[in-house]
Amino acid sequence: MCGRFVLFTTGDDLIDAVGSLPGITEVHAPDGTPPPRYNIGPTQQVPLIRVNGERALIDAARWGLLPTWKKDETGPPLFNARGETVAEKPSFRSAFKDRRGLMVLDGYYEWKQGESTASGKKEKQPYFVRPEHGMLYAAALWETGLDKLSTTMVTTDAAENMAWLHHRLPLFLREDEIEQWVHGTPEEALELVHPSRVADQLQWRPAAQEVGNIRNEYAELIGDGSMSTTPVG
Repeated sequence: MCGRFVLFTTGDDLIDAVGSLPGITEVHAPDGTPPPRYNIGPTQQVPLIRVNGERALIDAARWGLLPTWKKDETGPPLFNARGETVAEKPSFRSAFKDRRGLMVLDGYYEWKQGESTASGKKEKQPYFVRPEHGMLYAAALWETGLDKLSTTMVTTDAAENMAWLHHRLPLFLREDEIEQWVHGTPEEALELVHPSRVADQLQWRPAAQEVGNIRNEYAELIGDGSMSTTPVG
């Protein structure tokens, strides 16, 4: 799963990155792009990429899907959608059929359950995960319930090299898979719902414990030192 992420590529750099994707010739960000963020959480605003033909639109969206039948924002935010059931679940099936887009990340945080301490409490260690090169493009769905643009990130079982950290992983798309996700039929999109083949490009390092508090927002949260591809524990 993914409940916190990082996006420090912004401004013209973000627009250029989206514009370099296969099939994209125009990129528009009517409201600009967000400032660098180091602790983005559910219900906050995130950049959502929607693609229409060769034109990509970057808009701010609530991270937590608001289906059109929702009467208010109560209840747990729908910030992740299980890819295995996304075509059938009432919360997601309409968006999956017609409204597939992308969420863009420089990296994300995941917590690994640690060993029990002397007091019996299990400590969790956060890790910052990012690709060796470039950015991550996560399969997303979007809706306009409650007259708000909202989005959710699709997840799958973790790839083998990431299962040590968590049993779920965002459905990160390769650049050559993006067109199939955003323009394909629902059946063609479902063909991509499998452990991400981008996972073998991921690397990680311990992050600061302070990332657990959503009010903390600064670059030092991602930790320092070299990144690793060796599973921990």
